[in-house]
Amino acid sequence: MTKIAVLGSGSWGTALSMVLADNGHSVELWSRSEEQVRSINLEKRNPNYLPDVLLPEGIHATMDLSEAIEGAHVAVLVVPTKAMRQVLPELRRVMKHDMLFVHASKGIEPESNLRISQIIEEEIPEQLRTGVVVLSGPSHAEEVCQKQPTTVTSACENEEHARLVQDLFMNNDFRVYTNPDVIGVEMGGALKNIIAIGAGMTAGLGFGDNAKAALMTRGLAEMARLGLKQGANPMTFAGLGGLGDLIVTCTSVHSRNWRAGYALGTGKSVEEVEQDMGMVVEGIRTTKAAYQLAKKLNVEMPITEELYQVLFHNKPVDEAVSELMGRVKKQEVEDLKLGDDPLNRLEP
Repeated sequence: MTKIAVLGSGSWGTALSMVLADNGHSVELWSRSEEQVRSINLEKRNPNYLPDVLLPEGIHATMDLSEAIEGAHVAVLVVPTKAMRQVLPELRRVMKHDMLFVHASKGIEPESNLRISQIIEEEIPEQLRTGVVVLSGPSHAEEVCQKQPTTVTSACENEEHARLVQDLFMNNDFRVYTNPDVIGVEMGGALKNIIAIGAGMTAGLGFGDNAKAALMTRGLAEMARLGLKQGANPMTFAGLGGLGDLIVTCTSVHSRNWRAGYALGTGKSVEEVEQDMGMVVEGIRTTKAAYQLAKKLNVEMPITEELYQVLFHNKPVDEAVSELMGRVKKQEVEDLKLGDDPLNRLEP
């Protein structure tokens, strides 16, 4: 049995805690909510996020960060991107030994345009982190809790760390692959939330499968384009962390980003959507960060740019669609020219 600290008690943090507990590990689940901690410990339920799910005995909740990480050498970060800069300094102050960090959140920080692994590296001194691993892929918490078949990726340049996380989480219901491409997996997980908002918007506007397929396909091209510019392997975007995550987020009612987009497509404002959701919609904040990053790197991302105008400058949704459909004629495969990318450097 291994003690593992899971920091973040939302639906995904709770689901990952269940996977770890089912695998025989002792899980200390950290939350800021006293009511939530009490309910998890006494009733074995997380009433705010997964009220109908009975949690296994191996999960104990706490509000004390020191208690959460005491004796644990692995910390699983599952807090929203915007909370990373608050939680990590608190964690650093109570750390007494180095830990392997596994982050399962999906986003890019606006203004700095940093990926989550980069934020961790900024906030946690090198002597306090064994390494940073990304856990990502097509995985709705609601289905993981029901032990429905799920596959994800453990990404780290250090293969030993990636395999360690693979061993911690993998079981008959939760299959974990490894991937050395941290940039690609992080960018895929973050950017697909933007496209999911767009997919929800098309449904809210009453458009059908043709529009959804077009948005997902061209959205994937944008995701890969921005990822490749930063050094990602293009093949990652054809895998679980790219296409797989994009499919599940753009087609499922479990997706809060899709639901947010749907509400926007029916005429609700961003403020109304965020209030109604009652949970963080990562894609909204990531749209701003991706827009800024694309401008900085001179990467063409028309879907992201139109969504940015809708979300942050009140551009009418139907007008954004018209802009996208009326763009200058393009050649589809120009996005797939690889140039000097990692694929060309692989041995045959």
